[in-house]
Amino acid sequence: MLDLILMLTFLSSFSFILGISPVPWESRPRLQLGSEQTTPKKRKDLWFFVRKGAVINKPLTFFAISKRIFRDLEMGQVDMSVEEFFLIKELAIIFTLGVTFPVIQPDMLLFWFCMGFSVGYMLPEFWLKGKIKKIKNAIIKELPDSIDLLRLCVNAGLDFMLALKWVVEKSPPSVMNREFNILLQEINLGKTRRDAIRDLATKYELPDLSSLARTLIQADKMGTSVAEALNILSEDMRLSRFRRGEQMALKAPLKMLVPLLLFIFPVVGVLVAGPIFLDFMQNNPMKNLAGGSAK
Repeated sequence: MLDLILMLTFLSSFSFILGISPVPWESRPRLQLGSEQTTPKKRKDLWFFVRKGAVINKPLTFFAISKRIFRDLEMGQVDMSVEEFFLIKELAIIFTLGVTFPVIQPDMLLFWFCMGFSVGYMLPEFWLKGKIKKIKNAIIKELPDSIDLLRLCVNAGLDFMLALKWVVEKSPPSVMNREFNILLQEINLGKTRRDAIRDLATKYELPDLSSLARTLIQADKMGTSVAEALNILSEDMRLSRFRRGEQMALKAPLKMLVPLLLFIFPVVGVLVAGPIFLDFMQNNPMKNLAGGSAK
């Protein structure tokens, strides 16, 4: 009976949201990057029902959490709208509840529903956070090399915009190259160079990107040479990456201590103490001592 009530409640909510949602699909505007290829037809067919079904989540985008999800999707470079991400959450909730339902006792329905809802809701969040962390690590790793290329181009006689265009066109596809491509297109579309660089630093909130934006904006305001500023920034980035590598190397012994205690020490203990224990069980000196005293 409770399952029937829950199903009817879900269908009622679904019909209500579908009734107040707009019928035409609204796709968010996005920059068409030159390095991106056209979406294959199979992927369009795969996402067709997802995009159409995501219209029911349009009212959820008015909440404050949708702004945070939109920002995370941009940082994670996920070609998905907020409505689609909410639909993925809902499908994950339904999948989690369906998988765990056969092993649930009747007196645990409320606990099962709460746990399934929480797990299904958080799984896409964990996936998105992991993708953002991976992209941030790639930016930190690739930024010094990109700054070096900009510095070489500027020292060769190019201005900043031509140097940025050359780096975007000649560099292999990467996370930092994609961000520079977006920066270049935003400037070409009319955004000022200061605002575009400041938005790039605000997007990821990384200290290295903030240093790059602060250096370029200050050089633009003061009218100083961009080449000199990039030379100083390149040296600082190299030194910062060297110190970051030293910090990771110092943390390695502490990270190795956990598997050492959990997996290596018990095996060594079994190998060393096992034969001694077996020999003690077979030839117990205490047993022989007790038998001799009895005689």
